[in-house]
Amino acid sequence: MTTDAGAPWLVAGLGNPGPEYAANRHNVGFMVADLLAERIGARFKRHGKAQAQVVEGRIGPPGPANRRVILAKPMSFMNVSGGPVTALRDFYKVPVGNIVAVHDELDIDYGVLRLKLGGGDNGHNGLKSITKSLGADYHRVRFGIGRPPGRMPVADFVLRDFSSTERKELDYFVDRAADAVEALVIEGLERAQSAYNS
Repeated sequence: MTTDAGAPWLVAGLGNPGPEYAANRHNVGFMVADLLAERIGARFKRHGKAQAQVVEGRIGPPGPANRRVILAKPMSFMNVSGGPVTALRDFYKVPVGNIVAVHDELDIDYGVLRLKLGGGDNGHNGLKSITKSLGADYHRVRFGIGRPPGRMPVADFVLRDFSSTERKELDYFVDRAADAVEALVIEGLERAQSAYNS
């Protein structure tokens, strides 16, 4: 898929709003978005037209590889992420091929990354909502959280904080995921996949 080099990118970190969810596994998309905003040197602000917090900035070296990017954290709760993402797409006129969803992924081991374009939602309600609104042809940066232990229900697992063992490496993995998002936006999917699809 070719994308318009001049068009902005929309990077949506998925999660649930509110301090009680902040450290949950399901909120790793928010964690990556926060780090990317920190790198740009900007703070999230409420968007006037969409139920989301946004940061506008640029990433990449000066010159043709420099990209305009809108970082977003939908404030609608995970299961209805599609509404805010669609509103931001319309407001900023972002082609669907320039949208990146950063999200937790149960079917990948903890900390492992997989970048892809399109595909199914794998039971992830945030993706399900976005796909329903936009179709499936957007990019995903999938952050592995592994499967729940024993018979723990999936909903309980994703809405729990990372374990103390996981937290020891969490900053490193979030940093790597932010690097992967930047590589995807600046260098394209194939190069980013070869570097980060561990």
